[in-house]
Amino acid sequence: MAGNDAAIEAVRNVLSRLRKRRGLRSNRLDSTEIDAAALLDLRVVAQHADRLGLRRQDAVAPVLREMVRRMPATDRLIADAELALGLLDDTRSAQIDPERLYAEDLGARREYLCQQWRPLHEAVQAETIPPAPTLSQLRRTPEHRAFTELARLLVDGTTYGSHPADTTAATGDQVRGRVTVVGDAVIDHLYRVERIPQAHSTATGSFIAHPGGKGLARAVALARLGLEVHLMAAVGDDEAGRQILDFLHDQQVRTDLIKIVPSTPTPVTAVIVAPSGEQAIIACKADPAVLTAEDLNSPATHRTLRSADAVLMSFEQPVPILEHVLATVGALEPRPTLIVHAAPPVTRPERLYPHLRVVDYLIGSSDELRMLTGTAEAAWQLRMHGVETVCSIDDFGCSVRSDRLNVDIPPFPALLTGSPGAHAAFSAALAYRLLRSRHPADTGDFTWATAAMVATQSLDDVPSAMPPADRIDHIVKLASEER
Repeated sequence: MAGNDAAIEAVRNVLSRLRKRRGLRSNRLDSTEIDAAALLDLRVVAQHADRLGLRRQDAVAPVLREMVRRMPATDRLIADAELALGLLDDTRSAQIDPERLYAEDLGARREYLCQQWRPLHEAVQAETIPPAPTLSQLRRTPEHRAFTELARLLVDGTTYGSHPADTTAATGDQVRGRVTVVGDAVIDHLYRVERIPQAHSTATGSFIAHPGGKGLARAVALARLGLEVHLMAAVGDDEAGRQILDFLHDQQVRTDLIKIVPSTPTPVTAVIVAPSGEQAIIACKADPAVLTAEDLNSPATHRTLRSADAVLMSFEQPVPILEHVLATVGALEPRPTLIVHAAPPVTRPERLYPHLRVVDYLIGSSDELRMLTGTAEAAWQLRMHGVETVCSIDDFGCSVRSDRLNVDIPPFPALLTGSPGAHAAFSAALAYRLLRSRHPADTGDFTWATAAMVATQSLDDVPSAMPPADRIDHIVKLASEER
């Protein structure tokens, strides 16, 4: 472990020790034998102390309260209760007893947190409420996740879920922005086979299971590029759903808009991949594990969409939901940049035609775009329906058609003929470049996004193949030197 990861681990260890007994409700940092240097030496603590003329020991609690307020509801409640920060001291809910929530004993605080799980979440107006954990469950993943993310916040000295300054090799500019992704979060069953099996044939291969889905892959790709990302999706109330949520937390993707559907299995997708990268997909989706109009009409969804600089979506959700998202984004003023991937194919795509005028960038393979329009002249037809820019991506190359551009970007050199994560990387890289320049994409931006596809060449799980900015820069640089 090196760099920020080591600092995060050190701060998390200090916080974990400080929560014992009365937490920070007392003068713990003056009376403890715990070595709190990793916490006291943080830049964010030092700056707050200097600004207000405080000792660093006295600056810790207010800094922690501010950082904890920025966390998602569940993590916020865990950190608040276990550190006894008192964020709910003034709550007016008859079901919440602050004296028990911030009791003198850590075990009592934990017990009350589990007993009053739902009322506590309702008191902080949580949009989604995960199932209440047992005491033993609380002490494993939820606590570790909450304190790791709080430590990350403190080390970064910035808002929850964002990354330290991310730079590009070319400019060194810091790229900031918020992106909302609407799509699926599933468990991918990835079968690596010697060849795609035909009817009445058998193929040998290997198998892994990992979080996936077009929405999830795009969210992870954006987070790895340093952007603040909210994923809007639905998962089941099962172990697979919890695995997805834990994975997204680890990837610093915000999960406040993920719907947990009770008594429903999390969707599974079988991805069959040949050594060349050629793939076949079988989607096994439980009907209840989808978003609904009620989810889209929630105040949290509207707040997140209004604050987004860009919205990315695919066609994974039912057509009425796609219509609703397109209509909602189209009604916003100012409107975020809308990047849509025309996959998987939908029945009755004509229902989406009235909404295409709000799409800034429509992305898909030649076949996917052809299935959307039913014609070979897909780009022309889509632009006639109002799409600003149409991007056809095939074999690690890209063709762009708009009023300003008529560009064909040849494929970068690649070892595989395809990659399951290529399209997700292209969409995320395009959003990153748009937020960096704050101008419509030019040829250089599409070239960079095309290079991002090449960086995903892997036959392992899709999210792990999503590249950081410096990897994409390196590919563009090598290609320019060869040419």
